[in-house]
Amino acid sequence: MNGRVDYLVTEEEINLTRGPSGLSSLFLLLCLRSLSFSSPRLLHTSSPIFSGLGFNIIGGTDQREVSNDSGIYVSRIKENGAAALDGRLQEGDKILSVNGQDLKNLLHQDAVDLFRNAGYAVSLRVQHRLQVQNGPIGHRGEGEPSGVPVAMVLVPVFALTMIVAWAFMRYRQQL
Repeated sequence: MNGRVDYLVTEEEINLTRGPSGLSSLFLLLCLRSLSFSSPRLLHTSSPIFSGLGFNIIGGTDQREVSNDSGIYVSRIKENGAAALDGRLQEGDKILSVNGQDLKNLLHQDAVDLFRNAGYAVSLRVQHRLQVQNGPIGHRGEGEPSGVPVAMVLVPVFALTMIVAWAFMRYRQQL
């Protein structure tokens, strides 16, 4: 190996839809319950009706996580969030734009605000960086498995041995 790490960089458009938040579900339940009373009731909530997109971000001009790059990166995918359920967004992906708005040269908080105010259906332009194997394809390091489970070799060999032993025992008088 030459010590260099190579990456395959691809871009993808990902459309996510926010799900209902826990508070908004409670809000809707209270609204439905209020309909069963004879007098109308007004309910107010300061929480958004829909939850986040299911991931955290790092980066920005004030929080450079990658040297010489002030981009916005996915730091964590939240279990059962919109991004996890979609399955395409991965930790480490760089988010290039949100609903067509470029994320270059933004402060971290400005990027957070952009995501929060992006609406119910959100379109993300994302850059994936996949590490490419550097070296011969057939190379395996010491202690790494060969890729063929031992049982796949031993079971047929054992079965063949048993058949040969049975045949020998059955027909040995004739030999």
